[in-house]
Amino acid sequence: MKKLWILITRLFGWKYDLPGDDDLRRLRHCVLIEAPHTSIYDFLLGASCVWYMGLDGRFFIKKEFFVFPIRRFLKRCGALSIDRGNRSNHIVDSAVKALKENDDITVIITPEGTRKKVRRFKRGFYEIAMRAGVPIAVTYINYRTRRMGVGPLLDPTGDFDADMRRILDFYTDVAPRNADGWDINILKETYKEKA
Repeated sequence: MKKLWILITRLFGWKYDLPGDDDLRRLRHCVLIEAPHTSIYDFLLGASCVWYMGLDGRFFIKKEFFVFPIRRFLKRCGALSIDRGNRSNHIVDSAVKALKENDDITVIITPEGTRKKVRRFKRGFYEIAMRAGVPIAVTYINYRTRRMGVGPLLDPTGDFDADMRRILDFYTDVAPRNADGWDINILKETYKEKA
C-alpha cells in the first residue's frame, strides 16, 4: 500500500527533497512538524514523504476520523486516536513516553492544530521535543513547486519565540494548497523579537 501511494504521488508530478544520511538517521527519532496544513491533501502527501524516507511515523488524529472504512487504513499509517474535546488526553505526555521508550519512531505534528488560518502554532510539538530530548524536523509541502521534504533539523533551545522565528523564516516561500488558510506574515508578527 505504501509503495503504491508513493508511486501515485510521483505520477501526479510531486518530487521529494530529502536530507543527507546523517540527518535521515536523526529523523528516525524526532518530532516532525508538517506545515502549512490547510487541506486534507497535506496529510496524504505528507504520508507519502514519510514513507518514502522509510520512517516509522506516528501522528495524532481526532477520533471522529476513526470510522469504517478508513479506520484500518489510518492505523496502518501510524495514526493514534485522540478526543480533542477531552482536556485530560495528555497528548504531550503520551508522545514523550513513546519517544523515550522507542529510539526508532518519529512523532508527526501539524503545529497549527487545524486547517484554518491561525495566529500562532500550538506549543505541544515544542514541549514534546524538549522533554524527550529530540530534534524538531521542519518539513513542508510546497504546492507552487510541487516539492515536499525536510528542511532544517533544529535542537530546541528552550526559547520558544526565538526558535519559532527560525522555523517561520524557513516557511517564508512555501505555498499552501489553500492560501486562505495560511498567512506567514501573521505568524511572524506573533513571534517577532520585542524591541
